[in-house]
Amino acid sequence: MSAMRNKTVLDNGIRVISEEINHVRSVSIGVWVRCGSRGESNAINGMAHFIEHMLFKGTKSRTAFDIASEIDSVGGVMNAFAGKELTSFYIKIPDYHLAMAIDLLADILRNSLFDPVEIEKEKSVVLQEISMVEDTPDDYIHDFFEETFWSGHSLGLPVLGTRETVGSFERDALINFFTERYAGKNLVLTAAGNLKHDVFVNLARNAFGSLEGAPIEEDSTKPTVKPAVAVVEKDLEQEHIIIGAIAPSSTSLLRYPAMLMNVVLGGSMSSRLFQEIREKRGLAYSIRSYLAPYMDVGILGIYVGTGEDKVKEVINLIFEEINRLKRDFLTEKELHSAKELIKGNLLLSMESTDNRMTRLARNEILFERDVPLEDVVANIDAVGREDIRNLAGKIFDSDSISLAALGRVSKQDITDLVRSVK
Repeated sequence: MSAMRNKTVLDNGIRVISEEINHVRSVSIGVWVRCGSRGESNAINGMAHFIEHMLFKGTKSRTAFDIASEIDSVGGVMNAFAGKELTSFYIKIPDYHLAMAIDLLADILRNSLFDPVEIEKEKSVVLQEISMVEDTPDDYIHDFFEETFWSGHSLGLPVLGTRETVGSFERDALINFFTERYAGKNLVLTAAGNLKHDVFVNLARNAFGSLEGAPIEEDSTKPTVKPAVAVVEKDLEQEHIIIGAIAPSSTSLLRYPAMLMNVVLGGSMSSRLFQEIREKRGLAYSIRSYLAPYMDVGILGIYVGTGEDKVKEVINLIFEEINRLKRDFLTEKELHSAKELIKGNLLLSMESTDNRMTRLARNEILFERDVPLEDVVANIDAVGREDIRNLAGKIFDSDSISLAALGRVSKQDITDLVRSVK
């Protein structure tokens, strides 16, 4: 089921990992950096995301147009993202353009200009991005919830930063932040597709081998959570609500029962919340649960967008389902279906070279080893109904649930409602 993973560590600590899939004609390559908003302070919040933007704005030998057109001219795809804990730059190209793709990735990571004119332009772009999130309530509520949930910890900082912080960024500070983090053991270079590991390593060594090898050590203090209710009163057509609690981390073995519980609760169209609140009662268009795991902690959240006159009924129904998970075993059919959904999604995702490339990186960053698909499937199959009930009791302790709301609701009304149903 799993292809062979090959790994080489360069002298400067950069880890180079590949998976050969010789029946395809594509290669997906990613540079992964342990760098995100979790490693920022309030004063520089948004800098990791801003730098991800700046690396597409020109190098010593390529303009921003050159970077875009070089990939377009071979039918490839190039993109990037910055998150709470990781930043990634990735390219998918036909296999015979491997050398070009690595050269391009190395160029933007090693030779970006951080042109002052481009920095000012990009500030305007990111400020528009922040405004777009604020104008999209079902996006903004997630930032607001995490700010409330992780209050006082950098996990609660928005990835994009704020208008104040982004507007204050100076070139020297950006370069210092970049240089301190884009180095050595902070970098993982992964590829999956039609390639040979030794060829990939040689190209990577030539492109990245002389890069600085000693990144700074960032504070990795685990957050503590105090239950909270937070409300932003705003004149909207819908009320947007997230109810959430502490969940297992990306590395905890409890992530397997958490995945299954999430599928049954609200993580699929056949889930309890979707069927009860949307299909049977028509109380919401969007209702779902989700897992947001980080390296040492996680969130299990429930999001719903509903009408002002439906809030009380919807929150009551959500807590009824939470309490049912804590009280009763899943049916055998529910458990079996949830397992098949997760395993099916996992196995189907392995038909994509970019998903395989991503999986190589995440396994290395989280576990520093390969995690065979067979092991993942076996761990999913091993979860019993009691495991899920026990985890529900642990996660949804009445004193650990937080709620954030956005819309025409008052904090007092929401607080009173939550107290009444917990």
